[in-house]
Amino acid sequence: MEAFKKRQISFLLQLIAVTAILLGLHIYLLSYFAEEIDFFFPVWHIYVFHFLVTAAFYTIINHRFSSGKTNIFNLFMGLTFVKMIFAILFLLPLLLSDFENKQPDVFNFFIPYFMYLFFEVYALTKFLQKV
Repeated sequence: MEAFKKRQISFLLQLIAVTAILLGLHIYLLSYFAEEIDFFFPVWHIYVFHFLVTAAFYTIINHRFSSGKTNIFNLFMGLTFVKMIFAILFLLPLLLSDFENKQPDVFNFFIPYFMYLFFEVYALTKFLQKV
């Protein structure tokens, strides 16, 4: 259980740092290149969603691994599928709305989505290589 806590704290600290950097960069780029565009979702909503989902899924995988189940590939693939469903549910209010220009909001969501997915794969690969 000690290894679980150590990996979890390390991951959460890294996730907080990645979130702060990506959010700051994203806000800067939007203020510089897209200040005239009105967005449906505030940028911080998108990052809270990504942070929570990534932290929850890593915790599930880390717990499963710590309990002795070392074959976590199927779990990761299943959770990635669930993450896609959550992404659609998150974007559903935008997709069903009468909002005129939906494309910038979709890009605003999916660029960080893939960055977080990359970070999650990197973190899982890193801790699995140590075992």
